[in-house]
Amino acid sequence: MTEHDQNENPNPLVRWVRTLETSSVADPVARVLQPVAGWLTRSPERRDLLRGTWLGHAVHPLMTDLPVGAFVCTSLLDLAGGARSRPAADRLLTIGLLAAPPTALTGLAEWSETATGSRRVGAVHAVGNTVGLVAYAASWRARRADRHAAGVTWALVGAGCLAFSGYLGGHLVSARKVSSRNPLFDATSDAVGAL
Repeated sequence: MTEHDQNENPNPLVRWVRTLETSSVADPVARVLQPVAGWLTRSPERRDLLRGTWLGHAVHPLMTDLPVGAFVCTSLLDLAGGARSRPAADRLLTIGLLAAPPTALTGLAEWSETATGSRRVGAVHAVGNTVGLVAYAASWRARRADRHAAGVTWALVGAGCLAFSGYLGGHLVSARKVSSRNPLFDATSDAVGAL
């Protein structure tokens, strides 16, 4: 398939995200998030910390590795580790739940600088992550109540939500270039790669 064919007949996910960018369906969520994001980034020091100015580029993608990794490993241990792996799976689930809020704050700080289409996609990304986090919290509660099968099921629901949300996050970073970065990276672009 040529690039022209891909433009004429994009895959269903591409069409769906393009529709999401132009639809007002996520605008109510964005209106709820905006005051929180505004407060979060009002202080220049807090904004620079959360957006990764000190790092040279956005810290949010780096932060996502810990909760997502912990959650994925929880399900891997649940499905392949057997009964002896349950304590490790439970600990990883707890680590993921603890790492999720600071990760969300860094994402909200990045979202605060987005334009309309990306703002809408980011709002749905936040909803997907929130639903996933609620599912993981339900998994944690079920495990504490010695309902392991329910805990495993809730964790798999959470994993599905994170996969959906991760697709949208990848779209924001890869396709829409939503990400803070040091201006020097824009100036040098691929010229450095040629060395």
